[in-house]
Order: sequence, then structure tokens, then C-alpha cells
Amino acid sequence: MITAAQLRAARALLGLDQRALAGLCGLSLPTIQRMEASDGVIRGNVDSLMKLVGALDAAGVDLIGEGVMSDGGGRGVRLKAPRVTGE
Repeated sequence: MITAAQLRAARALLGLDQRALAGLCGLSLPTIQRMEASDGVIRGNVDSLMKLVGALDAAGVDLIGEGVMSDGGGRGVRLKAPRVTGE
């Protein structure tokens, strides 16, 4: 679903520290710290993972899963194109 490296990269792209991300997704700071310290794919409570992924998505981050087509292959993150409003 999401790796610890993707989580750290997504947080960096958004310019958030761990505390701000915890507040954004409604999780505790220790939960975010534990997720980022994981090795490989983050394991945990499904509800917590869904909150995290949902918050990153709402903040404008696309998570690129293993096997999804991308120029370089492999997992990654990217910022979504900004939505144009009023047109």
C-alpha cells in the first residue's frame, strides 16, 4: 500500500513535519513516527492507514504503487496537478 520511504517523501513534498501530518490525518505523533520507522511497506491498523492515505491524497500527493506505470518504474510519490477553479 504505502512504504515508509514514500511516507517520508510525501511529507517532505508537502513541507510538513511529523506533528503536522499527525494532525492532518487525525493520528497520534507516535503512530506517524512508528510508520516512518518501518522497514518497507507500512503495516498497521487498516483504519489508520486509510486515514493517512486519505489525508495525503486530499493534500495533493499521488502515491505510485509497485507495478504502476511510471517513467522510472518502482514506487514513488508526486504532487498532483493543481485543480483549476472558476473556469
